[in-house]
Amino acid sequence: MSEVDLFNYQQNLFERICNLEELGRAFEAVQRNGGAPGVDGVTIEEFERRLPQEMNQLKRDLESWVYEPSPVRRVEIPKPGGTGVRKLGIPTVRDRVLHAAIKAVLEPIFDPLFSEHSYGFRPKRNQQQAVSAAQRMVQAGKEHVVDIDLAQFFDRIHHDRLIYRLGLQIRDKRILRLIGKILRSGVMKDGVVTATSEGSVQGSPLSPLLSNGVLDELDRELERRGLEFCRFADDCNIFVKSQKAAQRVMQSVTRFIEKRLKLVVNREKSKVALSKAVKFLGMTILAGTVAISAQSMSKAMDKTRELTPRGTSQSLEQTVERINSWYVGWASYYKMTQYPSQLATIEAHLRRRLRMRIVSQQKRRRHLFEKLLQRGVPRGRAAKTAYSNRQRWALSHSWVVQQAFPNRCFIHELGQEIMSDQQYSHWFPLEVWIKLS
Repeated sequence: MSEVDLFNYQQNLFERICNLEELGRAFEAVQRNGGAPGVDGVTIEEFERRLPQEMNQLKRDLESWVYEPSPVRRVEIPKPGGTGVRKLGIPTVRDRVLHAAIKAVLEPIFDPLFSEHSYGFRPKRNQQQAVSAAQRMVQAGKEHVVDIDLAQFFDRIHHDRLIYRLGLQIRDKRILRLIGKILRSGVMKDGVVTATSEGSVQGSPLSPLLSNGVLDELDRELERRGLEFCRFADDCNIFVKSQKAAQRVMQSVTRFIEKRLKLVVNREKSKVALSKAVKFLGMTILAGTVAISAQSMSKAMDKTRELTPRGTSQSLEQTVERINSWYVGWASYYKMTQYPSQLATIEAHLRRRLRMRIVSQQKRRRHLFEKLLQRGVPRGRAAKTAYSNRQRWALSHSWVVQQAFPNRCFIHELGQEIMSDQQYSHWFPLEVWIKLS
């Protein structure tokens, strides 16, 4: 956007936000994202049923400056590994519509100004691009990583600094006043409202843009120092050539973050290490190649056990449906790995646990024997397997059970012929599928 275009765009920004068409598009964005109701208990569906009235009332409240944001509903989500909780905030649907409208109007102004090393929550940028950039830096010989973790970043955003940074680009002070009201809207937990003097709601459509506005100052400082880095939201990795340089950068950047940005570096989680020991967006750069991190693989294995519990009353079809819901999305993201065997490991474990469920459903050894016969297993082999002393987990990995329920039983057709085991590609997520007589 040229300076003239930017100047013209900046005119009447507040009126743009109050425009009914803009608010309507904002509601559509909120509707696509879904989410729970806020403190008023109004769902997206209920809001939609009286959409014209809600939009007109919101427009009037904004233009007359009687609009007051509701407190956000505090929700605490346990972090993986029992390391505490992540504090999320759920604004009301009405407030979320306004947040989305502000984001839509301000993003064309701010996004072109953000660093090329910033990949999080920006148009046409994603995690895969960030991981690829990190890979290029390691391949260039900068395999020592300064992995910086910000403690409770969203909860510690300094309001005055944020408004000041926004004001450098926004001439319409009404926008800054409106954002200030949103930041100070308060938090409700257990019916008690607490004022907010710092922080931004992690769960608001506007917060990602505001967070990039805060951390863009860090990006510019790192660029000024000539450092190579990748940042995705508050996840920042800096790449250097030596351990000594990495230690020096860690100390100086920590000072900058805490003294200048008024944020806190989590010293327990931040570290200096070779790239093979660092997790970045669930991935690890291993000898210049991209692999799923050990932590992410461990979490995936835990998830397979959660999805296929023992002693459940859930039907096999329901289990498969839950697996599909998780695995297709998981594999779509982690297919960036250059080690397809990692995906194959998870898929193989899922198949084995499904075979174990099938074995468990045969309440007696005789039933298992009959099922194996139905699946084409020779009588002698079926008897030897079914009447052995092996338990169901061991049986699920036996040659006979795998022959009775081969891999192709668990591969979805996806509109084509079911692929043979040799044609099965782990580069693409495939739904688990099974249909047993």
